[in-house]
Amino acid sequence: MKTKKPVLRFKTLILSDVHLGAPDCQIHKVNYLLKHSHCDRLILNGDIIDGWSLGRKGGWTKDHTRFIRLILKKIEKKGTEVIYLRGNHDDILDRFLPLSFGKLRVVDQFIHESGSGRRYMVVHGDLFDAVTQNSKLLAVIGDIGYQSLLKINRLYNRYRHWRGKEYFSLSKAIKAKTKTVVNYISKFEQQVEGFTQKHGCTGFICGHIHTPDDKMIGSVHYLNSGDWVESNTALVEFDDGCMQVMTFSEFLVQLHGDTGPHLRELTEKPATPLPAQAPFLQTAFAALPE
Repeated sequence: MKTKKPVLRFKTLILSDVHLGAPDCQIHKVNYLLKHSHCDRLILNGDIIDGWSLGRKGGWTKDHTRFIRLILKKIEKKGTEVIYLRGNHDDILDRFLPLSFGKLRVVDQFIHESGSGRRYMVVHGDLFDAVTQNSKLLAVIGDIGYQSLLKINRLYNRYRHWRGKEYFSLSKAIKAKTKTVVNYISKFEQQVEGFTQKHGCTGFICGHIHTPDDKMIGSVHYLNSGDWVESNTALVEFDDGCMQVMTFSEFLVQLHGDTGPHLRELTEKPATPLPAQAPFLQTAFAALPE
């Protein structure tokens, strides 16, 4: 007899910044979440497909296609309403908006009414990004720099894994310590309150800056769903209207009662011996966190 797979049910599930086609997309994790969750409404809040990476010969895989199929299956088999908001990496959609195909809508912004009665303005968030709005060339250059940092991060964590140490995010550490980046995020958030109130809402949901968050900005409930490149977070709404930023590890705990083998299966690869590279890596990464 086939064992029924465990599933978590949410009223609403919100994902952003999956970056299908980019080398650092955590596709196995986000596919696992989709496979083991049901929701009445699924909001895909921008940068789901990374057109910029694909334009630079990024890698589209069968697992990326499976993500699309899982979404379509939810619409067909479960009657899930899917709202797709365009982001800056999939801005090619601009020329076609708005679009509607039955239970699937593709839009630029959306007002989500939660079970608690709060109205949330949902946008990807790039409209508050001066670089993205005023100079796409600079934005693309910045994206190339970010992906280069992620490549270094992969090599560094391969070295850490070889030494039996846990994952460490260089980009997050840099973001937390670099004043320019901290100020950028602060300015981004400062624009939220007026924009939200202008649209008659008291809540704001976005992605874009790859920084998951749940806080009050003045009178506005600010939620950022994070990303599936490093943060591996989703925004979920329960039947009572309660909203929560949920990490993939927290999802596994709620699903199985333990992250244990499920997380290891999705994230850990057999340690590759690095005898020839070890001296170089030890020198190159000597100043980085242990």
